[in-house]
Amino acid sequence: MSASPPSPADRAAPGRTHSFRSVAAVLGLSWLAVFFDGMDVNIYGAVMPHMLDDPGLGLTPGSAGSIGSWTTFGMLIGALVAGNVTDWLGRRATLITSIVLFSAGSALCALAGGVALFGAGRFLSGLGLGGLMPICLAVVLEFAPPRRAALATGVLMTSYHAGGMAATGLGLAIAPEHGWRPVFWAGVLPAVVAVPLLLRWFPESPGVLLARGRRAEAEAIADRYGMERPRPAQAPPGGARGRWEAVLALFRPGARWATPLLWAASFCGLLLVYGVSTWLPQMMRASGWGLTSSVSFLMVINAGGIVGMLIAGRTADRFGAVRVSAVWFLLTACGALLMGAHLSLWVTYAVVFVTGIWLFSAQTMVYAATHTVYGPAERAAGLGWVTGVGRTGAVAGPWLGGVLLAQGAEGWGFTMFALAGVVGAAMIALVPLAGRSGRSGPAAAAEGADAEAATAS
Repeated sequence: MSASPPSPADRAAPGRTHSFRSVAAVLGLSWLAVFFDGMDVNIYGAVMPHMLDDPGLGLTPGSAGSIGSWTTFGMLIGALVAGNVTDWLGRRATLITSIVLFSAGSALCALAGGVALFGAGRFLSGLGLGGLMPICLAVVLEFAPPRRAALATGVLMTSYHAGGMAATGLGLAIAPEHGWRPVFWAGVLPAVVAVPLLLRWFPESPGVLLARGRRAEAEAIADRYGMERPRPAQAPPGGARGRWEAVLALFRPGARWATPLLWAASFCGLLLVYGVSTWLPQMMRASGWGLTSSVSFLMVINAGGIVGMLIAGRTADRFGAVRVSAVWFLLTACGALLMGAHLSLWVTYAVVFVTGIWLFSAQTMVYAATHTVYGPAERAAGLGWVTGVGRTGAVAGPWLGGVLLAQGAEGWGFTMFALAGVVGAAMIALVPLAGRSGRSGPAAAAEGADAEAATAS
């Protein structure tokens, strides 16, 4: 037995009170959580040149790439687990656990005296980081007005790049004089700052509460945030059998071909995101730029990422997340090739900034596109698997970058990014066609039109 496809009633706009204003607290707390996610992910790339220069740690370009892959392998496991246990334990508890895990991992990295212990800390951080993103995305998509799902996703993901800029700023301000360890100590802040706020203010998912039989609480939260009251069809299935059925539902008619295409697009997008976050400073340094300029490029590309999220969200609400993601992937490919060219400093800064506009939001619009493929009961599992399987790209990006730098072929890294952009564009562009091919008849045509309208309106 599998969940039914999203119906027009499931996607219908709820009451007129359902607006960004009514869910500002949820979006704000999710924004803070993802901010710390972006800070933790980018800390490694921001201080890597200093770590490579630290003889006591014993880090080499090859081992640095492997550790980057351990981090993202932990993310893969965390995302796959969180996408299913969140419907069992609840969104709130799983999110808080994720934050505690990656804060503890950052503390372990700060204390590490060698590569092995440092790698263990990054793996632990990865477990928490992998769980955080799909939970926040699922919560924001649940609480946001349906007609502004892509915009809400874009606003949320600006926080990732704000966190990346904060990590780069910490690396520039602290690491040259005090070393790289204090920067990792800053990664403990999420447990101190975010966890108390989430415990006090973050609401549980009405759908999860309804699945647990807590209808009164579910309806009270829905009313408080101006949402449509959840119906049984929107609640994630409960129990171990229900979680297995939620996974099987990702391959129902209308999604069975779209699901692997979303996975492939996410693979390419996350290869770009984590390959760039890990290796851009070192690749630019190997290309002849100074240490300060090389690290500054990471801040510039994240600044472009913030602008890109706001542009992509508004554009996707008008033209559809699939179209925007495909175009953004292609523009990223062009930008990656230009970053590898030997241009003047300020022209290179401009190219890196513009590339950031496209690169990060191309992946985010893959997440937003799941809104047209999966119904409310499937969405947490769908997002968990799209982010989780995509994490194999996040594993491949840092590892491959390390291999290329170790062999002195850093110039090929930009070509690798460009190729990932082209393949990602092809995969996401095929999602609507795959969805239609999985259905047949007039009902299928009506459903496909409705799904497109839900994203483009």
